[in-house]
Amino acid sequence: MNPTRPTRPRQVALFLLATALISALPAAADVRLPKIFTDNMMLQRGQPVRVWGWAEAGEAVSVALAGKSATTQADAKGEWKVELAALKAGRNMELIVKGKNRINLKNILIGDLWVCSGQSNMEMSLGQCLGAADDIKDADLPLIRRIKIDRVQGPKPQPDAPVTSPWEVCSQATAGGFTAVGFYFAREIQRKTKVPIGIIDSNWGGTRIEPWMAPETPGADGQLDGGRSGIYNAMIHPLVSLPIKGALWYQGEANGDEGDTYYDKMKTLIGGWRKLWKIGDFPFYFVQLASFQSVSEEPAGGNGWAKLREAQTKSLTIPNTGMAVILDTVPLAEAGDIHPKNKYDVGLRLARWALARDYDQKLEVSGPLFKALKIEGGKARLAFDHLGSGLMVGSKAGRSQAVENKQGKLQRFAIAGADKQWFWAEAVIVNNTITVSSPSVKVPVAVRYAYQMNPDGANLYNRDGLPASPFRTDAW
Repeated sequence: MNPTRPTRPRQVALFLLATALISALPAAADVRLPKIFTDNMMLQRGQPVRVWGWAEAGEAVSVALAGKSATTQADAKGEWKVELAALKAGRNMELIVKGKNRINLKNILIGDLWVCSGQSNMEMSLGQCLGAADDIKDADLPLIRRIKIDRVQGPKPQPDAPVTSPWEVCSQATAGGFTAVGFYFAREIQRKTKVPIGIIDSNWGGTRIEPWMAPETPGADGQLDGGRSGIYNAMIHPLVSLPIKGALWYQGEANGDEGDTYYDKMKTLIGGWRKLWKIGDFPFYFVQLASFQSVSEEPAGGNGWAKLREAQTKSLTIPNTGMAVILDTVPLAEAGDIHPKNKYDVGLRLARWALARDYDQKLEVSGPLFKALKIEGGKARLAFDHLGSGLMVGSKAGRSQAVENKQGKLQRFAIAGADKQWFWAEAVIVNNTITVSSPSVKVPVAVRYAYQMNPDGANLYNRDGLPASPFRTDAW
């Protein structure tokens, strides 16, 4: 500065600001970890422990966990990564990373990690849900952990994901902010298996499926491009180096005007994630859309989300997938709410797939799924997969288990002949098949069940208390 000239206030302010910014930056030599590495973190059991980050180019880096260690050197870009041997279990461990500085992460837990993704019904927090107060009171569950990924986008795949909250131990103080579906899923798995469960909470309300697709996945361009805004790049890509157990997906409302194209998009989404995670065809369990808006009395149906649910059901043909049907979780009084408050049944029905497929427990995973149609005289006979302990006319209220209604009749079945004129039909359970008929249809050709936006009253279940998925036997 010129000693003969008074210092201008603006120059002083700029100098002080620059000094503050420089001092706030980490030293170039500091070894750094991605933001998903924090205290209380869970690492995937049975998979190599991958740790990566940044340091000064050429800097030596060492990583130690559970008596095992590995060393490496940061490359010319300052990037480094190591891989430690897989661990079957471990609690209250310390992850130590050393370069020219040292990072100690405490209370590390080994368990199973599940990515919980989709739009607002996956994002919906436990504190907003039916029965949450009691569940939060009992939420001191130290073997359940959760991290929340921030809602951001990126023009290209990002190396790091910002988080709105670091890894948290599930407790009365923290559980209310967890994804409700993820919480109920994790609690059920942990209770039944004693395996620690981690939730990676990465979701964004109102989003279509397209932004979650990996851009480099074959099929993600063309008709599947659909306005892809970079959510995968910032909210999923930074996670793919971290081994996981599987993924839960609750999305579709924003694509609700689609039909079979949504199935194609599910194939692209799932295939892309599996390719980039490089851990094989990991479990991918998803939620079929709930009942919504006014009840339709048109027997032909096909309105609103009916075709989207059909595409979701078709997605079960993708290897190692499962679907939770939740038509019965929304009482008629809440039909106008796109965010059903009963997330308990959603989480438990997803957990059934995992318990049976991934944790070797013997239980039915699904309600009845249509298998075959046979015309016998003036009646149509329907056969189903996932009969469980047998078919029943069910009744359900709130979070209670569905029970048999012995005086009830099956509802929401429609039948048509070759003229494609639909009529509400009588449906009867006979030896774990269903016969469907109507005096208005002398020679039946096709049957539809619950094929409406809101098929209120649909009541076909198996005796395990799981509802049948909507279906149609025609392709009209």
